[in-house]
Amino acid sequence: MKVLITGASGVLGSAVREAFKSTPHQVLALSNTRTGDGLVPLDLANTQEVDKVLTEFNPNWVIHCAAERRPDVAEKNPEGVQKLNVDVSGHLASLAKSLKYTLVYVSTDYVFDGTSPPYTPSARTNPLQLYGRTKRDGEQAVLSVNGAKAIVLRVPVLYGPAPKNSDSAVNILLDVVQDQSGKQYKMDHYATRYPTNVVDIANFLVRLSDFKQSTAIPPILHYSAAEPFTKYEICLVFAKILNLPHGHIVPDSEAPKGDSATTRPRDCQLYTKETEDLGVEGGLGLTLFEEWWSEYLKK
Repeated sequence: MKVLITGASGVLGSAVREAFKSTPHQVLALSNTRTGDGLVPLDLANTQEVDKVLTEFNPNWVIHCAAERRPDVAEKNPEGVQKLNVDVSGHLASLAKSLKYTLVYVSTDYVFDGTSPPYTPSARTNPLQLYGRTKRDGEQAVLSVNGAKAIVLRVPVLYGPAPKNSDSAVNILLDVVQDQSGKQYKMDHYATRYPTNVVDIANFLVRLSDFKQSTAIPPILHYSAAEPFTKYEICLVFAKILNLPHGHIVPDSEAPKGDSATTRPRDCQLYTKETEDLGVEGGLGLTLFEEWWSEYLKK
């Protein structure tokens, strides 16, 4: 089987690439800005080049990890975010129809408003900010192509092996905990998140691609760890593992406010029973947050 991965240099994309590299499948890893290590550069907004590369490779599965994932950055570049999160995704779905591949569009729990968790795959979406709206619109663009085999995979905030801590909204909190310079940090203790390991997601996607009853896969899947944390609570876990003081990190239990604040939902827990009930070998295969970090930070 041939598997093409977009955004293959990102935290999730690189984990997906590593997982598929350990299988007999042939992998093509695309990246926009980062190079080296077998990455193939491609501007996904260049539809002619995209058509050429995908036609020549002729994939069986395309896992679309490339996206603008930072809500605060999205607000500053609405046109660019629309192009990557929506237009590119719709074009990949159109190609899925003509080239007969399965498209996996990685979406987010931020398509929901966070007022009535847990959210099932069929729950009404109501994103609160531009990032969530573009990912919701990307879902609609992908699922609206008649005749295309497309799967929307919604995931929450992600963590795992990363080239830089700043590549993940969870990993970067390590830098906050380790900054013992005396600087004080105000840390969100308002929104509940369900940090999920990219290695777990990647391994699940490998098992899903080998799923014998692939015709039974619904158009929208939810994949999420079940452990709830605020960002402040994540910092406490890191401080415990690293045996560092955390008095410089101050919990902030208020909702984001002010003209410069990006609106974020309070609790977008994803209901995963439909995904579990599919019967994919190994189930969700989730690891525990503190346990994984304890082992990872020993290396």
